Amino acid sequence: MDKRLTAIYREKQEERFPNCFDITFHYDDGDRQLSYEKVVWDVDGHSAGLRYGENPHQKAALYKRVGGAVEIADMIKLLPVSGLSSELELVKSGKHPGKINVVDVDRALQILQYMGDRPTAAIMKHNNPSGVARADGVKDAVAKALGGDPIAAFGGAVIVNRRLPIDAAKLIADNYFEIVAAPDFEPGVVEILSGRKNLRIFRIAGMDRLEECAAGQYLEFTSLVDGGLILQNSYTTSIRKKEDFILAESERKGEHFRCRRDASEQERTDLLFGWLVESAVTSNSVIYVKDEATVAIGTGEQDRVGVATIARDKAYRNMAERIARSEHSCSFDGLDDTAKASVMARVKEAKGGLSGAVMISDGFFPFRDGVDVALKEGVTAIAEPGGSLRDGEVIEACNEYGAALLFTGERSFRH
Repeated sequence: MDKRLTAIYREKQEERFPNCFDITFHYDDGDRQLSYEKVVWDVDGHSAGLRYGENPHQKAALYKRVGGAVEIADMIKLLPVSGLSSELELVKSGKHPGKINVVDVDRALQILQYMGDRPTAAIMKHNNPSGVARADGVKDAVAKALGGDPIAAFGGAVIVNRRLPIDAAKLIADNYFEIVAAPDFEPGVVEILSGRKNLRIFRIAGMDRLEECAAGQYLEFTSLVDGGLILQNSYTTSIRKKEDFILAESERKGEHFRCRRDASEQERTDLLFGWLVESAVTSNSVIYVKDEATVAIGTGEQDRVGVATIARDKAYRNMAERIARSEHSCSFDGLDDTAKASVMARVKEAKGGLSGAVMISDGFFPFRDGVDVALKEGVTAIAEPGGSLRDGEVIEACNEYGAALLFTGERSFRH
């Protein structure tokens, strides 16, 4: 890496953002304000906020909301749940966090707000999940999330919704992460994690109240190139239970189409898990899930067949990487040609772990080509919003393979 760029990454950008500010909304019956206060952390005696924004040359500041409420277009601005994304407690760090670090944690919390009933781990990379998993224990959840994409997880952020135990901390310390966040830590955990010099360790004290966020909304501000703003209420989903999915039906030009097979209980469990993970994935996206763990995640593509194909290919790569690391203690690229051929033969036979998995899409399929990608790999159930003129074509594709197709009736697009 260029020495100049290395120096820029290491340097804390000095910013002159105000310590606090208000946003005032003018109504006919009076003004209403939202009040914000800058967040700072002490690292080795140096008190400061964000090191930089999305890139090292961009200055940035993090603010928490400290007061005010406003109603806009039937959306009530709620008082914040304390101790979450804007009030991260920096337990240990060799340097101050940057904007991407905070947003990674926030995106994970957007997933975990729906997952409070079981231990869940979300590994984030550049504001998208690389792997998310639920299990009976924190270590197993972290291991499954890591297996969801071992390559992309490198240098990412791992966030769990339970007190972090020793065994999970050892697993995390054996891999390279930039962020670890949890509601609390067992004795000795911080010492284990501190072996990674620049690892930021966050305590999220308000995580026990995280589910309250799923019941409310907040304002999203998008800045435009000319300084203008778009305001919208935050995304929420009405799909909260397995029963909220609708067995696919469609009618076009007098012809009625209906999916012949409903999803099983396990398939619905996986589809619900995947749909809730979708709430923090950049569109266009497709997720493959099996046993409440992501098999592969495709994000940010311009077309739906393309993202389905990319996620499929990642599933194959992920499985090859898991086998290489668990059985050969090295990456897949570190294997000799004979070992690589042996691993890939097993991966192809298992279809990258997609056989028996489910697929979730944040938008409808305009043609059947996207679902065909998944069905040919043995995916047995699919959830998508529905609403395409060619829904009947997609339904018929699933009927041909004996797969279930469920509609959500809503999209889950994210920028």
